[in-house]
Amino acid sequence: MYEAIKGHPPVRKLYAEQLVKEGVIGPDDAERMAAEVRKRLTDAHDDLKAAIAEGADEDERELDRSASPEPKTSMSVEGLRNLNEALLKVPEGFQVHRKLRPQLERRRKALDDGGIDWAHAEALAFSSLLYQGVPVRMTGQDTERGTFSQRHLVLHDAVNGERFTPLQNLPKAEVPFELYNSPLSEASCLGFEYGYSAQAPETLVIWEAQFGDFVNGAQVIVDQFMVSGLAKWGQTTRLTLLLPHGYEGGGPEHSSGRLERFLQLGAEGNIRVANCTTPGQYFHLLRRQALITKRRPLVVMTPKSLLRLPAAASSLEDLSEGRFQPVLDDPTLPGDRDEVTRLVLCSGKVYYDIIGHEARAEASHVAVGRVELLYPFAENELRKLMESYPRLQTVVWAQEEPKNMGARQTMEPRLALDPARPCALRVRRPAAASEPGRGLLGGAPRGAEQDRAGRARHRRLSLPQRLLR
Repeated sequence: MYEAIKGHPPVRKLYAEQLVKEGVIGPDDAERMAAEVRKRLTDAHDDLKAAIAEGADEDERELDRSASPEPKTSMSVEGLRNLNEALLKVPEGFQVHRKLRPQLERRRKALDDGGIDWAHAEALAFSSLLYQGVPVRMTGQDTERGTFSQRHLVLHDAVNGERFTPLQNLPKAEVPFELYNSPLSEASCLGFEYGYSAQAPETLVIWEAQFGDFVNGAQVIVDQFMVSGLAKWGQTTRLTLLLPHGYEGGGPEHSSGRLERFLQLGAEGNIRVANCTTPGQYFHLLRRQALITKRRPLVVMTPKSLLRLPAAASSLEDLSEGRFQPVLDDPTLPGDRDEVTRLVLCSGKVYYDIIGHEARAEASHVAVGRVELLYPFAENELRKLMESYPRLQTVVWAQEEPKNMGARQTMEPRLALDPARPCALRVRRPAAASEPGRGLLGGAPRGAEQDRAGRARHRRLSLPQRLLR
């Protein structure tokens, strides 16, 4: 079998012969083009060897972790309203599907009612960038519609099937918006988008997986190019990955975007990893990625159930004011900040599971903070948050992923930011760290059997119940 395959002509030769047969190129053109490519590669290799011989300081490049000035990502209310109207316009006589019309019409009311959902904020971010002269290219698996029927960037006439993309027909937008559904060939697609983003640094290039775990098929591109290109070649891009992530009852597949892998690959500020909890944050994050001076790849754990969750909706003011916040404080505190002794930190949809629990109203001693930017580690923002609670004793990291996945192993060793204020990644501080003679869960001293029974009762509680005790 191997010999038979080995004996076949190269694909390049077969393709060249077909092009010659069709009259696309001449008989000698194929070899000439191949020789030109080989020469370009040889010249590039020679240039690299010469740069190394001159003593170019690669370490200095790799260690560039200086802060980049934050760009303005907010927009005027009037500008957002104009963009929203432009996105809702269709050609005269175009018949939007009857089931889709109410969804689009809600986007007009959402600016006044405060119900801007995820896809709506994303469309506003894209359109605002196009108006500012930033080209946007988005490809992915069912990206035109959105895996969860949330995006609908391409509309189809219900009568004749004609296609219309509002983002490609914005008045006064002079740069292109490219949008393509890509096949389930992750390595080739992501490899192409990486190359495109490297050659078009002014463009925000986005690739979206149908489910986050599909990025497994492109792991070689992530490892060998996306996260290491800066160290190897001094090449970095704005390439952005959108990976739907969240445990929604779908089992081990289609649940995880492999957040832990990207956090393990993060070093010396080579990438950015985010897990937003509001459409407003997502709006500012996309605009920040396109406008910030320092280009780095961005990995976003995008939501599923939060796409339409009313509690996760944003207001017009969320988009027209402020900027992307790496860390968010707790707006649901039942009491005063002075009462807080326990800070629960989390990321993504588990935040809404915690604050939506019936025990939240009575847990005045617990604050729930959100880490929206997981890498680079938001040390200064976390320090300020912890210092804002004067009686804070314990910091807990909460996640829906198993212990050996998610952000836990990255966050755990970094949460004790202030040596004078002991912070522990545990549900209850052990007796050795609090009061001698008291059990792990508090109360009077007890024997081993009682302690085991107490731990068993504790495990039977849901995650929000344990965190809010």
